[in-house]
Amino acid sequence: MHIDFAPPSSGTYNNAGSSRQLASYMEHEDLERMEKGIYTDGFFNLTDDNIYKSKVIKDIDNNIGQLLKTDAKFFAIHVSPSESELRAMGNTEQEKAEAMKRYIREVFIPEYAKNFNKGLSEADIKFYGKIHFDRSRSDNELNMHCHLIVSRKDQANKKKLSPLTNHKNTKNGVIKGGFDRVNLFQQAEQGFDKLFGYNRQLSESFEYANTMKNGSISEQIELQEQDLKEPKQHFTGENKKEVFQSGEKENMISCNIDSKRNEYHSFNQGDNKSGDSLLSIFSLGDGSSYDATLAEELQAQKRKKKKKKGIRR
Repeated sequence: MHIDFAPPSSGTYNNAGSSRQLASYMEHEDLERMEKGIYTDGFFNLTDDNIYKSKVIKDIDNNIGQLLKTDAKFFAIHVSPSESELRAMGNTEQEKAEAMKRYIREVFIPEYAKNFNKGLSEADIKFYGKIHFDRSRSDNELNMHCHLIVSRKDQANKKKLSPLTNHKNTKNGVIKGGFDRVNLFQQAEQGFDKLFGYNRQLSESFEYANTMKNGSISEQIELQEQDLKEPKQHFTGENKKEVFQSGEKENMISCNIDSKRNEYHSFNQGDNKSGDSLLSIFSLGDGSSYDATLAEELQAQKRKKKKKKGIRR
């Protein structure tokens, strides 16, 4: 499950003014699908379906009490299940769309509300969602995802709510509450698994992705080894290709673990190696890349060790 908060911009995601531009973008797929006679799904909120775009714009644009002209008036959130997750959500596009709406209403929005630590429930969040079925830049077979436009203010137009704040459950000061995005991602993932009875593999979990990006080398090695030991699901027929690709990935990860372990031990032993070798350990067999800041930290530690050795001499 991939969840992201679109950063404010001067274009579609400009959230300092009207929501009209974003709402229009969220509806852009409908005309093409209707011309082809393909199923479309209208705007929805916590309780209603097939809501008109004009109502969405009016509702969001009027819920801005005490906000300054340059303040954010709303936020855009993307919720994108993986192909494997989408298969667990139904067989047809309509079934998957209904399952997505159920997930947003019963899992995502309730967890979103709780994360502000202000005693809020899903009923306090003013939002509208729109299902998209295609991605022009993706080669995946299944691409359904959901766009959410969420008001900066709660339903009562009293409390300011920002999921982009860096405060987390603060008790004192001007800002109280905050928002823990990591916790939201974890709870939203667990909620998905429970709602759809989804058997999530370790390698597709948020914990795994987060550790591979931000964890130490030893933490990455430990988690990759744990993943290799984990029983894998077996598929037949049209899914044999997935099994083959999964096996290839496991072989690459296994080689990667050995490479990381060698780099890790070499570093601890103070071997003189180039900076390029330190950077090379941050690529996975599937083409993903890690945060280079970890490599920079390791290089800095290495320089300190060399400096200490020079002082001892």
